[in-house]
Amino acid sequence: MIIYKDERIALFIDGANLHGTLKLLGLDVDYRKLLELFTQNGRLIRANYYTALWDDQDYSALRPLVDWLDYNGFNVVKKAAREQTDAQGKRRIKGNMDVDIAVDMLELAPSLDHAILFSGDGDFRRLVEAVQRKGVRVSVVSTLRAPQPVLADELRRQADQFIDLVEIGPDLARR
Repeated sequence: MIIYKDERIALFIDGANLHGTLKLLGLDVDYRKLLELFTQNGRLIRANYYTALWDDQDYSALRPLVDWLDYNGFNVVKKAAREQTDAQGKRRIKGNMDVDIAVDMLELAPSLDHAILFSGDGDFRRLVEAVQRKGVRVSVVSTLRAPQPVLADELRRQADQFIDLVEIGPDLARR
């Protein structure tokens, strides 16, 4: 992983994507360690964590994490989750944060040297390309080693640097 000294960096964490990937890998991340790892050499401008939450629930399993992140150096970007039923009658939870991530990354680009995207979603390839045209290096954090594919090849190829969660997992793991 290459982060240059005094490089202005920002983290853009697709919470749902990262959560699913970590679950597949059996990793339990300590988010304090995550911040430390990515700020050892660079200057952290922003650490954004994006997630969808139910508005009408007093408690969700995600709430303690979101509250902790809010109080410990992360900017948590939340959206109300919605339930939809598809044509086959299957219920799905919707709360896509892709547009929020794209807008924030593009708005912050003039203040950054390096954007670090935690997602394997191929829809972000054009975003990465647009941010690179603004002179910002972009790293993608995901994995190639999950039991099922979680990283789009086109996103990995577009990135200036690919960081595999399996390789940095020991540095991020909860004790």
